[in-house]
Amino acid sequence: MAVIEYKCPACSAPIKFAPDMQKLSCEHCGSSYSIEELETTAEKILSGQKDQVSFDWQSFKEKLEEQRLTDTVTYNCNSCGAIIETDANTVATHCPYCDNTVLIPERAQGGLRPNYVVPFKITSKQLPDAVNSFYKNKKLLPKDFFSASKLRDIQGVYVPFWLFDAHIEGEIDLNAHRSVTFDQGKYIVTETSHYMLEREGEMSFANIPVDASIKMDNDLMDSVEPYDFGELAPFDGAYLSGYLADKFDSLPDSEIYRAQNRMVETIEKELTKGSGYVITGERGRSLRFSNVDVKYVMLPVYLINNEYNGKKYQYAVNGQTGKVVGTLPISWGKFWLRFFVPFMIVLPIVALALILLLYIR
Repeated sequence: MAVIEYKCPACSAPIKFAPDMQKLSCEHCGSSYSIEELETTAEKILSGQKDQVSFDWQSFKEKLEEQRLTDTVTYNCNSCGAIIETDANTVATHCPYCDNTVLIPERAQGGLRPNYVVPFKITSKQLPDAVNSFYKNKKLLPKDFFSASKLRDIQGVYVPFWLFDAHIEGEIDLNAHRSVTFDQGKYIVTETSHYMLEREGEMSFANIPVDASIKMDNDLMDSVEPYDFGELAPFDGAYLSGYLADKFDSLPDSEIYRAQNRMVETIEKELTKGSGYVITGERGRSLRFSNVDVKYVMLPVYLINNEYNGKKYQYAVNGQTGKVVGTLPISWGKFWLRFFVPFMIVLPIVALALILLLYIR
């Protein structure tokens, strides 16, 4: 299979997508090119992508073998089995999911061509500041957890996502009550009236993201949101240059329930607002979806794998906004010092106050 290589038209050195410039940059000679400029130079390096068909939910099963990227290579991690997709020039030394050293085997066919991509905007040089902001106020974090050496092998990954659109309408019947308190002679009376509320409404949703990788932690990917989908760009393999790109391994039909749950929670919140009533329960509901559609996109994420005291931790950095999410370890020494030392100081004072109170009596 032919593989498109992204090389500098000026010096033929490999070029990579630079988030700070939103261009492909050559580290060798300093030249930079927009994707549009690159398409018209160097003997139309990217022309191989023009004949590819983008993702279409209704027909992707039949056309799966026809809609292949020709500018990527795919390799497997022997440790966790992750299927990683990247451009021909990228050399990966560690798996972003398990931190295992990865050996790239023979080139294989790529995956279904995405519809859109959100390009990286955060550079690797900005990551230390983003991480510092994440843990600077975490008083119980061990001091040596994030050291400079632990940030050296961070890899930017384009994670596959499904973006769902849908319209939802329906009704929810609720139990509710409303109380009024008033004086009646020498008594204070509370009068409570009970109601059955019938609420109906409709909402339209666009670009509800659900990660399309079984290997990715769903909570981690949900937490790294939001993305600004106003910056969606038509997919071009040049954006992958210098990064890894994970291949989707969970189909839209398997993940749509996650998007629908988010939509239902949103309309449910609107339909159950009190408006002067206290909602006490639900009697029934009927919600209907229509105009459901999905897009296949690549979203930028930096993955940080770390190990502390024999336990592995993984963090995700939104490659567009710099938001950092993940679970941090606790320094139990700091924990005891922070919570129990003040307690031990306060306890004698309280005991002394009680003794004095009893003595005065």
